[in-house]
Amino acid sequence: MTDSGYPTRIGLEQALEIVAACAAQHRLPPEASALAEAQGRVLAEDVHAPHPLPPFANSAMDGFALRGANLPTDGERAFELIGDVFAGATAAPAVEPGQCVRITTGAPMPPGTDTVVIKENVVVDGTRVVVKLGEKAGTNVRRAGEDYAEGDLALMAGTPLGAAQLAVVSAFGIAQIQARRAPRIAVIATGNELVPAGTPLGFGQIHESNAVMLAALARDSGMRVTLQRCVRDDPDALRVALLEAAAEADIIVSSGGVSAGEADHLPRVLQTIGETRFHKVRLKPGMPTLFGQIGACLYFGLPGNPVASAVTFRVFVRFAARSMLGVTTVPKPPRARLAAPVHKRHARAEFARCCLHVDDAGVQWAMPHAKQGSGMLRGLAETDALALLPEGAREFAAGDVVMLWP
Repeated sequence: MTDSGYPTRIGLEQALEIVAACAAQHRLPPEASALAEAQGRVLAEDVHAPHPLPPFANSAMDGFALRGANLPTDGERAFELIGDVFAGATAAPAVEPGQCVRITTGAPMPPGTDTVVIKENVVVDGTRVVVKLGEKAGTNVRRAGEDYAEGDLALMAGTPLGAAQLAVVSAFGIAQIQARRAPRIAVIATGNELVPAGTPLGFGQIHESNAVMLAALARDSGMRVTLQRCVRDDPDALRVALLEAAAEADIIVSSGGVSAGEADHLPRVLQTIGETRFHKVRLKPGMPTLFGQIGACLYFGLPGNPVASAVTFRVFVRFAARSMLGVTTVPKPPRARLAAPVHKRHARAEFARCCLHVDDAGVQWAMPHAKQGSGMLRGLAETDALALLPEGAREFAAGDVVMLWP
């Protein structure tokens, strides 16, 4: 705990708990969304089946619909073919004992029928359909409501809407749903040395890449980027930029300026315009991470090294956005076996960049990069996954199982 009252050098789990608690207090409002625009959104209310699905009994195969009680018990039996029923039919003939109708997949079952014999298993001779021994009553029929009964809870509030979820909603005939508004995020890169891509480099200058990367990560996470800019390492300029961003965003993410250097002004600036929830996490890369609030806007001050910035975005910012959206489904973290030993000499938790491969036995292996420097963009670009190495100095042997961060 610092003199200012906020925790510092905390563990990863405690940091995530603090982020979750703050984000949950800033749940994003619901809004009506057409299905065509709802992919990737998060449901804001439960969806119950307004009618059975399927709404009527229908054929699961192309064949002939008949009464199962009339199937032959020995030898074979001929049925009288009295008509056809196709998918989309608005009427169907009533079928009496000893009769059948030709039916296609998805077509409604005619009155008096409960069984479909597939066309490959019959012999058709004009209006005679011969069925052999061995067919079973009730087969090849989709019962009304076998998928969802009327009133069933189909999708819970907090469910992310992918292709399958949107198909369910559409099958219910629902054209609009209530979904949480996408998080609005402002992205700020700090540093006197930064110049835009396409600008010739002067002495001591570098092309800005963190804001580009963080904005892309935000869009990949379903957020709407409202601001993307660079700001010099000047307290007044940073203060103005943060206040302007907080007026239109739900989340602010900055990179750089959060450590202990003479030009690292953001921790002090935040204290004058907002609240600090924690500063510094026992994490590699990403120890200087700063988290707080400016009014109703969550603020994440991420380290300036690009790998640390990308990792902490994935770990903290994406996590906060899910909490603000009320997401209730948590993906099960995948696991892999280390393909090489790791000598972890520090006590912090670590996210090691890895390449993945699956062997002939179906076992997934994670090969840590030889160079794990937090300023190395190449290692980030060639990374398939982040392997979480828990707190505590220890030796990881080849073959040890590690969790891959979702």
